[in-house]
Amino acid sequence: MIVLKGLAGLLGLVATGLGASALATLLITLWIEGRHPPQGPFVPVPGGRLASITAGPDPSARGTVVLLHGASANASDPMEGVGRRLAAEGFRVIAFDRPGSGWSDRLGGVEMASPAAQGNAIAAALAEMRVGPAIVLGHSWSGALATAIALDHPERVAGLVLAAPVAMPYPRMGAVPWYYRLALWAPMTWLISHTVATPVGLYYLSRAGGAVFRPQDAPADYLARSRAALVLRPGSIAANLRDLAGLPAALAAQAPRYAGLTVPTVVIAGDADAAVPAERQAVPLAAAIPNARLVLLPGIGHMLQYVAVDALAAEVARLADRVTAERNPVGR
Repeated sequence: MIVLKGLAGLLGLVATGLGASALATLLITLWIEGRHPPQGPFVPVPGGRLASITAGPDPSARGTVVLLHGASANASDPMEGVGRRLAAEGFRVIAFDRPGSGWSDRLGGVEMASPAAQGNAIAAALAEMRVGPAIVLGHSWSGALATAIALDHPERVAGLVLAAPVAMPYPRMGAVPWYYRLALWAPMTWLISHTVATPVGLYYLSRAGGAVFRPQDAPADYLARSRAALVLRPGSIAANLRDLAGLPAALAAQAPRYAGLTVPTVVIAGDADAAVPAERQAVPLAAAIPNARLVLLPGIGHMLQYVAVDALAAEVARLADRVTAERNPVGR
């Protein structure tokens, strides 16, 4: 009887703690959404709509650049880094919140975690906007997304810029701790994302934001400019977790197709990137894509869209000039 009473008391404390966390999550979510409302037009696609941010002249004589963000981020991340620079240089720039990130609808279930499925959604949005072929710039997780679009929707892609990309196969979920796999069990994902994840994530947000920039320092206003807190809402937490978990299997299926890519491609990464080491991703990816140009930036970490803006913008411009020259050869 004493044991049962003790167990009941413990369960009561747990329930109380979870209830308090759920209330904190609701209040924090409302605060985040009030601070970071949608910035640009929503684009209807099958299953819902994608949120976007646009900048630069429309139409543009220099062409259109589509920005795709990495994990735990949203459209503001690349837009406030390199996107504004490209717009100032005369490009039309469109940044999308990936499905389930930022203000975009998830659009589907478990299948939406794959780059191919998200690529179908981005391609549908570009078709709705009558955009393409465009230069597609994918950072980190979206290295896989950008290549998926080029493989499955080549009519939308004039060139690829793969920045600190994740696009080559790496170990599956068996290589990660058991508690991570437990978090992917649907009931547990829901429970964690609606209770403890948001307040804990808010506490560590600044530290995490700084860590991803190493060895450089994050800009003082990075969290505000990038609207980083949007990832702390329950739906975004769950989507981000599933996107990360589903990527290894998706890349194992996608990578063998890279030899068939013919679109002009530049792979650019920092040689001091500890988050996505270039020797494991950028270097073999550039070797796998025919005629891809590899650019390694000495001493630069993962967030080159902020800490190597000049170099990244220059590579976009160089690729755009190449695309224009190939479309309009002299004497033709």
